[in-house]
Amino acid sequence: MGIVAHVDAGKTSLTERLLYAAGIIDHVGRVDDGDTQTDSMELERRRGITIRSAVVSFALGDLPVNLIDTPGHSDFIAEVERALSVLDGAVLVLSAVEGVQAQTRLLMRTLTRLRIPTLLFVNKIDRVGARYDSLLADIRRLLTPDALPMSVVEGLGTRAAVVGSLVDFGEFLAERNDVFLRRYLEDELLDYSHELREQVAAGRAHPVYFGSAMTGIGVPELIAGIRAWLPVATSSPEKPLQAKVFKVERGAAGQKVASARIFDGTLTARAYVDVHPAGGPPYQVRPSAIDLYDAGSRRTVSSAEAGQIVALRGLKDIRIGDQLGVPSVAVGQLFARPTLETVVTARDRVKLFQALTQLAEQDPLIQVHQAADITVRLYGEVQKEVIASLLESEYGLDVTFSETSPIYIERLNGTGTAHREISAPGNHWTAGLGFRVSPYEEGILYHLDVELGGLPRAFHTAIEEAVRQTLHQGLYGWEIPNIRVDLTHTAYFSPVTVAADFRRLVPPLLLQAIAEAGTTVLEPINHFDLDIPPDTLSRVLALLSEHQGTLTSTTLGSTSAHLTGTLPAATTHTFESHLPTHTHGEALLTTTSTTHAPTSPPYPARLRTDGNPLNENEYLTHLNGAR
Repeated sequence: MGIVAHVDAGKTSLTERLLYAAGIIDHVGRVDDGDTQTDSMELERRRGITIRSAVVSFALGDLPVNLIDTPGHSDFIAEVERALSVLDGAVLVLSAVEGVQAQTRLLMRTLTRLRIPTLLFVNKIDRVGARYDSLLADIRRLLTPDALPMSVVEGLGTRAAVVGSLVDFGEFLAERNDVFLRRYLEDELLDYSHELREQVAAGRAHPVYFGSAMTGIGVPELIAGIRAWLPVATSSPEKPLQAKVFKVERGAAGQKVASARIFDGTLTARAYVDVHPAGGPPYQVRPSAIDLYDAGSRRTVSSAEAGQIVALRGLKDIRIGDQLGVPSVAVGQLFARPTLETVVTARDRVKLFQALTQLAEQDPLIQVHQAADITVRLYGEVQKEVIASLLESEYGLDVTFSETSPIYIERLNGTGTAHREISAPGNHWTAGLGFRVSPYEEGILYHLDVELGGLPRAFHTAIEEAVRQTLHQGLYGWEIPNIRVDLTHTAYFSPVTVAADFRRLVPPLLLQAIAEAGTTVLEPINHFDLDIPPDTLSRVLALLSEHQGTLTSTTLGSTSAHLTGTLPAATTHTFESHLPTHTHGEALLTTTSTTHAPTSPPYPARLRTDGNPLNENEYLTHLNGAR
């Protein structure tokens, strides 16, 4: 079960209250005091926000629950995405005072898309300004028309607030099931509980509970709802193993610890298991130890089975998203990848790169890039602050960040060739090569136009690896993600030639071929969906125009206007920051995908400030510096 919410809605406080009710903790921790069970990072305690998903297991009566507390800030939406992929059900928390926020709507939309049965918990009913009727109307208008209130509140907005239960929901159920409606109208004896459980599982009903996580009001009713309405996982330890890694962290000794949910089968320590990484060939590993999440902590076990969440050790190459055993149908990416990057600098460059590489294991979307500078891809400024704090507290690094900038790419303009013999002037290595490059639309295609047996296999491997590494920086320093590279000539001198000769010759020669073909720099363009109140349409269209946006379609409804279009990544965050003041705070912007479009010269260059391509000597100097 996941607990998801907009930042400051009280999600972690609710987690504490559930743990207290289950007897896992003897007092309820407070976010402000920094003593909560699931916010274990020092920065989480200091900032009072959840940054990494936390797992805790407990029992609600006879029902075992694996609970995942997820981040609420939009900068950490990728962390939420990973948690959602392993859930059976969710509780969406919102504040009775602040109400439905943009992040709340994004989360509800995603839960609906994934068909995750969801209950709602309206927190902070004892706070001044708490709402009931108008908030229910907002929930039905902005989140789901299938909201079913399960509580009434007396003393709303005061310390004396209490809740009572609503039990008459037959009409609500009848509106959503024709068979049930017929029997309802015929006054048959009906099992309302069974029908509600079925409708929650199907996503046709979302029970709404009211309460206060700080005082515990309404929490027993929510617990009863979790037990009654959310579907229990159906799994079997006898089936073939099927598990998914959704979190990777580093243990006290620096070793990798991977959290995985076991959907089916049994996982045994020190027994070989198939690993299916995203975008890579499968391989086999043996976990050296298995820790089971149980009773609020972790304990080492010899094996774990379907329905459990485990922490695995001894898997040095494991990454988030990897599947263990039999792979399942992968869920597509829910949120667009970051399109901004920042340059990170520190006194110890080597230590900085190693530290960022380890942090990227915990968040694959960070994507560290090392060239003339070390760059990191990010969603926003809060994520930048978190990375800086982690580098300082965990690695002793004092770092500075540049201003964020869009991540451009380069596209080949035509075909180019380059050829060098071993004895050619300027060739300092005992290796000969020839390349032909041409446009390609589906990634990097590396093709041999030479006999495979003409070189030792180790030399072929060195050439291909060097080609792919070199393509991380094109003529203007940006990645060339789509290109065909044909190897047209090879030569070596035995026994003098070594693989390093080819690795050193590839970059300048490939650059020469690319320079002959020429490249165009493309900027990232975000495709968006935007929901706004209809009366704000003209103001939003003007704002969109100011930020170089393009409108694709507009659909006007009685309570909402739906817009689709494109925005340059460079202006998206500014546009988004201005939306609340133009839309009564009710805009919901979702970036659905990212494409690229040509920019006009002078091109933005990552490696030169004058916007011109690097010459060969500059390129070699840059590569040597990166090494």
